[in-house]
Amino acid sequence: MVAKKGLTAEEILKMSEDDYMNDQQLAFFRSRLKAMESELRANADQTTVNLRETTIVPDPADRATIEEEHALELRTRDRERKLLKKVQAAIKRIDDGEYGYCEETGDPIGVARLMARPTATLSLEAQQRRELKQKMYGD
Repeated sequence: MVAKKGLTAEEILKMSEDDYMNDQQLAFFRSRLKAMESELRANADQTTVNLRETTIVPDPADRATIEEEHALELRTRDRERKLLKKVQAAIKRIDDGEYGYCEETGDPIGVARLMARPTATLSLEAQQRRELKQKMYGD
């Protein structure tokens, strides 16, 4: 069988369960995760540039607006920093042969779930159980 390069999401979703986390699927998710990683790094670099651009604004209202925009950008980058760590962990799981399997149960997470959330570490059922526990007992 000749390996196809660059499968689409639709082709990945149509694959049989027997093909779960085969080389083609792993290559697809690695590519998707690497693209996410590049985008997150580019956003961080752009934030650094934006924050270094200091403009002296005499009007206190304008200055407050600029400071609020900077604070919002920093909060966004903080969330992206956390996501970057998850993306890098997912790439490591691909390298380690553990990607696509629930870290609690060992069951397949599912291609559709990984399409929606490539950094998922839990199957949908395990995630729902975890969220229910958190809701009932707090962290």
